Amino acid sequence: MMKRMLLMLAVMTMIIGGLGFVKFQQIQAAIAQGASFQMPPEAVTTIVAQQIEWPETLSAIGSVAAVQGVVVSADLSGTVDRVAFDSGKAVRQGEVLVELDTRQERAQLAAAEAQRDLARTNFDRMQGLLKDNVISRAEYDSATADDKQSEARAGEIRAAIQRKRITAPFSGILGIRQVNVGQYLSSGDPIVQLQSLNPIYVNFDVPQQAISQMRPGREVRITTGQLAGVEFVGQITAIDSVVNSGTRNIQVQATLANPEGQLRPGMFVQAEVSLGAGRSLIAIPATSISYAPYGDSVYVVSEMKGPNGETYRGVRQQFVKLEGARGDQVGVTSGVKSGDEVVTSGVFKLRNGAAVLVNNKVQPGNNPRPTPENN
Repeated sequence: MMKRMLLMLAVMTMIIGGLGFVKFQQIQAAIAQGASFQMPPEAVTTIVAQQIEWPETLSAIGSVAAVQGVVVSADLSGTVDRVAFDSGKAVRQGEVLVELDTRQERAQLAAAEAQRDLARTNFDRMQGLLKDNVISRAEYDSATADDKQSEARAGEIRAAIQRKRITAPFSGILGIRQVNVGQYLSSGDPIVQLQSLNPIYVNFDVPQQAISQMRPGREVRITTGQLAGVEFVGQITAIDSVVNSGTRNIQVQATLANPEGQLRPGMFVQAEVSLGAGRSLIAIPATSISYAPYGDSVYVVSEMKGPNGETYRGVRQQFVKLEGARGDQVGVTSGVKSGDEVVTSGVFKLRNGAAVLVNNKVQPGNNPRPTPENN
């Protein structure tokens, strides 16, 4: 009985050992296969890095302001007799906008002119009588004063009538009218906005450290999100005399042409001031950059060797130092050399040493001044 049990135990041990050996061989084979396994290449696009002249600029957020802008208002009180303009229309300096009722003033003017004529007749008569020594010098002076006073009174009423004829103080674009025929206006009540839009100002703030670089005549380029693909070019024309004590910024004013009136007062815009000659650096598409808290990087394509000793096209991660953006491009000051093949799309799925398949049939944008297709 004991021999039989020992025999069965020996057989079981051999069977279990054989199974363990077979499994061990399978695991070793799987480990070896995994070590030599190469992930399929990732499809990417690339660009060959080139050295270019990167212009030195300073960017700031600005707002548009009219060279001339007023709220046209009533000078004297009265009832609106005629509205001679349409909202949003262009007007020239001196064009009539609104006329107030002047019937009472015209009646007063008629009476004043009659009084003036009588005073002038009396004055002429007094001149003859003074020559004949019929009247005293005091009576003549009184007649002279009456003549001048009556003339001044008539002129005052004529001026009041003229002031009730409200005209455009300068050429520009009207806003929405705020009066109607028959409406009573008090002195100072608004009638309509009037803005001169060409040329136009753009005001923007720059840090006090940049004051020395802001000079009248420097070129300023203006863009705005509301007018995609449209760029306005002007010049710095004025720099404020004081620095804002709260922000430590100084206000700069640029003047630019706006012939079509596309820029309107109050709009926010992006201002870019050209600071003269730039410097040479590498420009690559912004899609090439992998942004991370520990540093920005790109992937450079090169020939690599796999675990099996075979060469393949792979990528290495390269940390870079950036120098601002311009359109679709970013400037790189270090980390990439001229001639390096840099991945421009698909960077989010790459890792150091990953195999890649380059397909440049469709490339991401790489234009320093892109123009949207639907602008």
